[in-house]
Amino acid sequence: MNFCDLDCKYAKFPKDDAVDGSRSCRTFVALFCKLKKKLVHKNLPCKEKVEKR
Repeated sequence: MNFCDLDCKYAKFPKDDAVDGSRSCRTFVALFCKLKKKLVHKNLPCKEKVEKR
């Protein structure tokens, strides 16, 4: 099973720092998915995950 994380080529940090504390520490709970074009919960199962090379 694949999980949403920064190992996916579609995942990146959200642009807005105030969304969930992202970029301020490693306890962030959301990632921006470039494929879905929206914020998604980190570590939830993901069918579309593609590992970065």
